[in-house]
Amino acid sequence: MKFSTFKIPLYLFIFSTVVLLVTACGIRKTQRGAAIGAGAGATVGALIGKTAGNTALGTIIGGAIGGTAGAYIGHTMDRVANYNRLVLFAGGSAELTDDSQTDLKKLAVDMKADPKMNVSVIGYTDTLGAVSYNMDLSIKRANAVKTFLVADSIGQERLTIEGRGAAEPVATNTTAAGRARNRRVEIVVMSISKK
Repeated sequence: MKFSTFKIPLYLFIFSTVVLLVTACGIRKTQRGAAIGAGAGATVGALIGKTAGNTALGTIIGGAIGGTAGAYIGHTMDRVANYNRLVLFAGGSAELTDDSQTDLKKLAVDMKADPKMNVSVIGYTDTLGAVSYNMDLSIKRANAVKTFLVADSIGQERLTIEGRGAAEPVATNTTAAGRARNRRVEIVVMSISKK
């Protein structure tokens, strides 16, 4: 069976559209990664297949390889998403709450189990107070998290800190509830073992 040069781009377009629709649905990152990887692999495979004289076969092989690689990437994304944490603070404070300490102890356990796990600790504030005050407070909040983890035997070289003040709010600063959500530290996994 011989494919025309018109049919291959059409199939790739249809496949790419399906990948975009799948990505928009509420599927796990593993499945999303497989779909995206398959689409990318099919495109690369089609180009390789064209060079070899069999574009259709190249598309199928590329899609299979890309899907496998994408599933692996998606699986890693799922694992990383499960580790990312949020720590909240009282207004004007950089003191960790009891709930925050409980969450950080769980993170420390995970980090001890995976010596390649490194995290970025990013502090934020609400908009109350001067810009310089909020920047300083956001750094103190990030430092409080780092200090707690280091005290729990996590090497400080595995932790980076950053303060962003009142930037990047996750809620409105016009209500008390919104400001409470913005007084936070986000803990983002930067690297993780390949399991």
